[in-house]
Amino acid sequence: MRIERQEVRGGAKRGDFRWRILPVWCWVGGVICGIEMGGTKTVVAIGRETGEVIEEFRYETTDGKETFARAIEWFSERGNPQTVGVAAFGPVDVNPSSEGFGSMLATPKPGWQGFSIRGALATAFPDAAFALDTDVNAAALAEAGDLQDLAYITIGTGIGGGILSGGRLVHGALHPEFGHWRPVRAKGDDFEGVCPFHGDCLEGLASGPSMAKRWGKEAKDLPLDHPAWDFEVHYLAEAVMTLLATVSTQRVVIGGGVSQAEGFHARVEKLVRERAAGYFPVAESEEPFVVAPRYGQQAGIRGALLLAVQALGE
Repeated sequence: MRIERQEVRGGAKRGDFRWRILPVWCWVGGVICGIEMGGTKTVVAIGRETGEVIEEFRYETTDGKETFARAIEWFSERGNPQTVGVAAFGPVDVNPSSEGFGSMLATPKPGWQGFSIRGALATAFPDAAFALDTDVNAAALAEAGDLQDLAYITIGTGIGGGILSGGRLVHGALHPEFGHWRPVRAKGDDFEGVCPFHGDCLEGLASGPSMAKRWGKEAKDLPLDHPAWDFEVHYLAEAVMTLLATVSTQRVVIGGGVSQAEGFHARVEKLVRERAAGYFPVAESEEPFVVAPRYGQQAGIRGALLLAVQALGE
């Protein structure tokens, strides 16, 4: 262990100090830090090179300035950050070559549009390495393990997707916006959808708010034999088929609150196998390929820690 002297914030006078004991991982090489930004909750954590979480703290997401002030204070109390990885909700500039790298783009969330995540962290920790990606790409990275090709879909307030292809996270002009493509409609479905941009895109037809508007109840309150789940399974099977056909993924992980219904993943996989008609090898394997996140709610923050580790090698 190490004992260090720390100035007391709000002390009676400048120069008031307290002593604190730091465990070894807080000072040998500095601390590995991760931040997972959610629309309602933010998670900050310190961890190991493997993505394992040592300690975490969850709190309400407010505006950019306040949310990151709390993160910076929490990290500062735990040692010297060596590297920080951020798993951010979107849209966010993830292009390291861009002048706006690490800045939030057009978003309806108050106090976030134009906020520079990178700028806030660089001001607080100028010597720390920095990495940033979307929350779903980070989750894909964490869930992949030894796989080189994996897709991660989350179904909650919206629908997002992250893709690992050939061992690399997929980016382009922006980042994958998997919730905003239009699937083939389920038979008998004339629901207009809830997406304010595209109406009946995947997010508009299969997100949590879509289910609530369509059926008058939240997903968690719908019984398993309710026809809502037939529609939901159809649309997620469409999503998985699209991923098999376009990026030839080895596994699809589906997370988020809506996906927690009993038997959901097995039903999606069964329908995909039927629709694949023997064409896609992965759909003919005996191994499950549509699965729940093995790390559960920690997938995003573990991915943020892995991003932080990657930043050290860049």
